[in-house]
Amino acid sequence: MFQDLKVSFFLAVRGITRGGRGSLYLTVLIIAMVFTNMIFMPSIILGFIKVAEDQIITYQTGNVLISPHEDESYIEDADGLLEKVNRIPGVLRASAHYGTGVTLRNKGNTVSASIVAIRPNDEKLVTDVYRKMKDGDYLADGETNEIILGIQTSGHKDEAEDMGATLGYMKAGDPVTVEYTNGVSKVYHIKGIVETGSYYADQGAYITWDELESVYGRKMNQATDVIIKTQPDAYEPDVKTQIYRFGVREKVQTWQDLLTEAMGRAVQNFTMLNSITIIVSLIIAIVVLFIVIMIKTMNSRRQIGVLKALGVEKGIIINNYVFQVIILTVIGVIVGITLVESMVAILTVYPFQFPDGEVTPVVAVADLVNNSIMLFIVACIAGYIPAWRVASEDILTAMRS
Repeated sequence: MFQDLKVSFFLAVRGITRGGRGSLYLTVLIIAMVFTNMIFMPSIILGFIKVAEDQIITYQTGNVLISPHEDESYIEDADGLLEKVNRIPGVLRASAHYGTGVTLRNKGNTVSASIVAIRPNDEKLVTDVYRKMKDGDYLADGETNEIILGIQTSGHKDEAEDMGATLGYMKAGDPVTVEYTNGVSKVYHIKGIVETGSYYADQGAYITWDELESVYGRKMNQATDVIIKTQPDAYEPDVKTQIYRFGVREKVQTWQDLLTEAMGRAVQNFTMLNSITIIVSLIIAIVVLFIVIMIKTMNSRRQIGVLKALGVEKGIIINNYVFQVIILTVIGVIVGITLVESMVAILTVYPFQFPDGEVTPVVAVADLVNNSIMLFIVACIAGYIPAWRVASEDILTAMRS
């Protein structure tokens, strides 16, 4: 058996090296492009998901989010909850948010937005918003009459970069009027402009907790949510379990829960599109390799008849052509991987621009392995069928051709 395979492999190498160079290069290029097409879409999907993960953790919810119970609008006793959560193993820091709808006005421009009250010192340990000051400075604990605006609310200098209604390009130091739902209207000094790349973070506004209490005229011990930053080595689902064990009755979600909830349908659609792309690519590979091997076998019918007359077994002849497509596929996959890595390198320097950030392809080793295996399987099928048909002819019919 092993000796027969050696003979088949020898014949396959001779068949490739003595064949036309043009058809060889074209076949390898087609296989490489098919493989690249199979890998590229999953890499973009993974890149998009990676950006979404980073945006959610870094600027929106932290690693774990606590929100009000389903039948409640606010988290009551927010200070007590923070004290409890900060003692839980695996929690680095928790930060309370109080979000409310407001209307912002500036020189005839009006924007409806959400304003979030934060405790800046806690927030710095949980999110990276403070690192993304495009203009001005971040808030400090205890400050009043100061506000930070997201770039999608303040507006860009070039209006073409705006994704919706803005206040018309405001800068740090400018005044802005904020009207609250309780009837309070105040003129704030813009302390800074934030640009994170996350549309969620860039369309809002931020004030301190002390400023929130001055607006409502009372001590605020409620929160619309509490975001938690976990220790680097902590496993978020375990932290979630610990939070419930400490008696927290509010809704607790990890960033994985939130991502699935927010993007589950989109990921499913991307996955379906990816599956269709892979199926089409495999069909193209089957057709191309089938035609190549069919032409090879039809042009070699007389030689095949001679080999059979000399006593060469049918299986050796068939395996000869199967080995040819395997060799072509190996070379094609190697060239394809080179093309994929080159594209990833280019798109890392010049990434795709999406509303939620820059997306670069992320190539998973599992995708490389799985797609290579599928390509080898269809290649073997495409090589076997025409070789079997010609090798099954009787000797006289083959030699007359």
